[in-house]
Amino acid sequence: MAVWIQAQQLQGDALHQMQSLYGQHFPIEVRHYLSQWIEGQLWDAIDLENPQEEIKAKRLLDSLIQELQKKAEHQVGEDGFLLKIKLGHYASQLKSTYDRCPLELVRCIKHILYTEQRLVREATNSSSPVGSLMDSMSQKYHQINQAFEELRVLTQDTENDLRKLQHNQEYFIIQYQESLRIQAQLSSLATLPPADRQLREPSLLSKRATVEAWLTREANTLQKYRLGLAEKHQKTLALLRKQQTVILDDELIQWKRRQQLAGNGGPPEGGLDILQSWCEKLAETIWQNRQQIRRAEHLRQQLPIPGPIEEMLTELNSTITDIISTLVTSTFIIEKQPPQVLKTQTKFAATVRLLVGGKLNVHMNPPQVKATIISEQQAKALLKNENTRNDISGEILNNNCVMEYHQTTGTLSAHFRNMSLKRIRRSDRRGAESVTEEKFTILFESQFSVGGNELVFQVKTLSLPVVVIVHGSQDNNATATVLWDNAFAEPGRVPFIVPDKVLWPQLCEALNMKYKAEVQSNRGLSEGNLVFLAQKAFSSSSVNPEDYRNMTMTWSQFNRESLPGRNFTFWQWFDGVMELTKKHLKPHWNDGAILGFVNKQQAQDMLMSKPNGTFLLRFSDSEIGGITIAWVAENPNKAERMVWNLMPYTTKDFSIRSLADRISDLNHLLFLYPDRPKDEVFSKYYTPPLCKLDYWSPWILETLCSHFTYSSAYT
Repeated sequence: MAVWIQAQQLQGDALHQMQSLYGQHFPIEVRHYLSQWIEGQLWDAIDLENPQEEIKAKRLLDSLIQELQKKAEHQVGEDGFLLKIKLGHYASQLKSTYDRCPLELVRCIKHILYTEQRLVREATNSSSPVGSLMDSMSQKYHQINQAFEELRVLTQDTENDLRKLQHNQEYFIIQYQESLRIQAQLSSLATLPPADRQLREPSLLSKRATVEAWLTREANTLQKYRLGLAEKHQKTLALLRKQQTVILDDELIQWKRRQQLAGNGGPPEGGLDILQSWCEKLAETIWQNRQQIRRAEHLRQQLPIPGPIEEMLTELNSTITDIISTLVTSTFIIEKQPPQVLKTQTKFAATVRLLVGGKLNVHMNPPQVKATIISEQQAKALLKNENTRNDISGEILNNNCVMEYHQTTGTLSAHFRNMSLKRIRRSDRRGAESVTEEKFTILFESQFSVGGNELVFQVKTLSLPVVVIVHGSQDNNATATVLWDNAFAEPGRVPFIVPDKVLWPQLCEALNMKYKAEVQSNRGLSEGNLVFLAQKAFSSSSVNPEDYRNMTMTWSQFNRESLPGRNFTFWQWFDGVMELTKKHLKPHWNDGAILGFVNKQQAQDMLMSKPNGTFLLRFSDSEIGGITIAWVAENPNKAERMVWNLMPYTTKDFSIRSLADRISDLNHLLFLYPDRPKDEVFSKYYTPPLCKLDYWSPWILETLCSHFTYSSAYT
């Protein structure tokens, strides 16, 4: 409830913004009386672009209505009676509004919570004492908001000057008309008798001289006003361009980078609400200044006065048009990327969004977005503005979508829900490059009209690189290409260049990120795990992490060349470990029961100092996606102890019987390394006894046939 408590302390414009979030679509009373419940729900866990998530959203809607009804029932007394009726009415209203579209309720509440958090954060920052320590994010936001305030003041200042100029010019024109009237009267004196002309002419000549002198002075004054206004507009546009650079070239690019890393399992890129609010402020300020410059141009045309102002206004018009063009084309972005490993004949989705669509009223004439797939070479040509229309890289079904405006969130977006890649045309490959190394991209195109067709923009945006596969067996290698690209692509690169080799610590960071995401675990790869991986990658025996710090790994070493003595690559082995752990070993990995990244010799050294029956679990060196049990016991053939290794278990084995049950069945396994009784670690995962009977016969048969053959040679 912390956010709502703080939100109620907001003042001024922030309070007004907070209040404007609510209405018939979601009454503020519901937020108030259910604040604790609302803030306790996992709204972010629901993917708004996935129609299958509608079931979760419906559950939340039903729970919300139940909570409201419960709250209403507990109201007592005179005031409670009125509140009871009101809350009951809101429950019916919300059910009626969102029952057929529960995802819209989630979208609405997410928007409300995110905006409240932003307003509270901004208010907290602005009320802090000058010189107080802010974290880098708060400091950055503070600077951006300060720049917007400066732009607001400058824009208001030029608006005041423009009105003053217009008033003075209107008065000038009145006086100019007066001078013309005097001149007409003087001209008409020629028709009068000389006596009358002499009587009236001196007065008119004096008036004309006075008016003309005033007009000359005022013309100079007007010119100074115009020049001063143009110079102020130059200053405003310079600050506008600087602010736009910060938002588009820094903040938006960083968001896109986070989005790319999220494809490797990095943290979510974060919502776009703050970025959209900044871009909308930019759009509003740019449009206000553009209208001011156009009005200044109109005043100049009404009353041409020789001077440099015409050239200055032309330059200002060009600059402001360039600024708004950059804003519109740069804020046409992909909110939800298409899958980066794209299988033909398989349905996929994507969402594109225009961050300034609502503010510039683009939705008044809803634009249509088209999606096409293009090759790496076509993407390069596109960025050079070369014509690529004659080239076809594939055919996407359901590739047209109209952008929709969502009133509750103020977003303009197009949701492609049912696209499918019907076919793909590949380019000629060179050398060792395989089809799973070939990169494509989805091109989204549209046309936006701004200001009643006053300005028309052709916009394009490219997805992250995608690798097209036709069979599930290609997924492993395609994922390697995507992982490498997401991890090591540099901003502003030529499509889709990535370094051929990277430092080992950089690769470790990418592997750890991917592992934690795939296994869905907070337990990542330890320094010891990474040393094991380095030994495998570089065929090294060093156990010192520093020895690998400056070593580099090439793409070929990563996923082209097989490991020594094996028929698979480093990545294929690592990916097999992730898949096995994700599907069958996750709870044991999270418990720390699986050491995993230990080679055969290390396992032997660790176990020989322990009592008989001590065992550990390590990933197989010889088989992709395998895990073996190593334990220490007496050698029946010799009067000595030795370490035994069971033949590796794979996904196929665990689909028959779980790891915990297999360990339970092996009575000679007593202690999990270093000294934990096995039942203490694994008993909570054992299948209940009655259920075990269903598996016992096939388990015995399978074990006799294969896994019960112990051998120290198994890896």
